[in-house]
Amino acid sequence: MTGSKKIAYQGEPGANSHIACRDVYPDWEPLPCASFEDAFAAISDGSAELGMIPIENSLAGRVADIHHFLPGAGLHIIGEYFLPIHFQLLAIEGASLQTIKSVYSHVHALGQCRKIIREYGLKPIVTGDTAGSAREVMEWNDPTRASLAPALAGDIYGLRTLATDVEDERHNTTRFIILSKTPGVAPAGAGQMVTTFLFRVRNVPAALYKALGGFATNGVNMTKLESYMVDGEFAATQFLVDVDGHPDDANVKLALEELAFFSREVKILGAYPAHPFRIETRKAAE
Repeated sequence: MTGSKKIAYQGEPGANSHIACRDVYPDWEPLPCASFEDAFAAISDGSAELGMIPIENSLAGRVADIHHFLPGAGLHIIGEYFLPIHFQLLAIEGASLQTIKSVYSHVHALGQCRKIIREYGLKPIVTGDTAGSAREVMEWNDPTRASLAPALAGDIYGLRTLATDVEDERHNTTRFIILSKTPGVAPAGAGQMVTTFLFRVRNVPAALYKALGGFATNGVNMTKLESYMVDGEFAATQFLVDVDGHPDDANVKLALEELAFFSREVKILGAYPAHPFRIETRKAAE
């Protein structure tokens, strides 16, 4: 892949973030990073043109680290991707469901595969990364140890699949945002759009109620509203919001103007096309 564009992700080769990179940008070179901070830095310093970053999971909820890095990163959201999450029970050649005694993976993966862990009486052991646990099982070369990891990790590290798609819930899905150092260029009117922004309300009574009122009165659908503290201060709350539409749409523009009137700060992180998964899920719920 010499000379190809790079897309950064957090985790080891074979992680779900690696799979998302391959799905969306199959001709790009995935760049594994040890931490989210390293992934953000790779985008900022030009080591990678883009980043594939998980922001929330349908079972585990939001990825808290991302909310910490996003506000000050100076990066822009140019797209989103929804990846169905599947875990395989992996072990070395020669191992079987009868030989394995312990299973290694990220804490969320272990929590999302409780049925098979209980069925075979395995001892769950937390590791930092799903794909990393597959690499470790390969290195240990021990038929009593198994990994819960994506199929790609099994392929990369030459492991045998003892059981396929062992996650407890079939609707397990992770939403990724695609980050860039330069803003996206998706224009208004280019299909269904999502706008993501941050804001902090003024310290006046009912400020949040008044700030959000403009979205209701202007018919703007808000699909995400999350709060978190700023710099550890209980009095300084920041909000991360997703709404349907583009900032140049008349109704969204009016709602943002009203929001700004009651806010200390409003920062648009990106306006980008809604992923088909979002659209299809909404239609199914109607």
